[in-house]
Amino acid sequence: MPEDEKFTPSPVATINAPVSEDQLPEAKARFAKALDEARSGAAALGKEAQDRAGVYADKLSTKGNDLVETARERAAALAEDGKARASGALSGLGKVVSDNAPAIDEKLGPQYGDYARTAARSIQDVAARIDAKDLNELGDDVASFVRKSPGLAVGIAVVAGFALARLFKSAEE
Repeated sequence: MPEDEKFTPSPVATINAPVSEDQLPEAKARFAKALDEARSGAAALGKEAQDRAGVYADKLSTKGNDLVETARERAAALAEDGKARASGALSGLGKVVSDNAPAIDEKLGPQYGDYARTAARSIQDVAARIDAKDLNELGDDVASFVRKSPGLAVGIAVVAGFALARLFKSAEE
């Protein structure tokens, strides 16, 4: 090796090389400086990670809020559609019962025909009330009814569930 080139030891050799007493303060200072640089680098990385996490959290929150709002709008539209269908079905049922009242008069007697007409009017009144109320009012009415008559509400739910099951079962066949 030429004399004008200076030999620079590798970091491993430097780390493993013995340190003399006069080099110890400089080694400690370099080590402390390296630790400070590592700490500041870790702090900068931590801050950058927090900033990025904040940006992603904001995006996620916005996206989540948009999805929740879309779901609410769709649920409201479906509920309105369901309300209109239920009201229409009840009106149709009331009309069928009313149309069949004269036949009931002939076969069973006028007393039973009057029962059918009364039932038809009641069904059509319920359909009209459902049609006239908004969804919040209907929800309040249902909650009030369930609080007042929980046993009857469960019974109605069971009968409705049975009727729907039969309806879907017959539709499949």
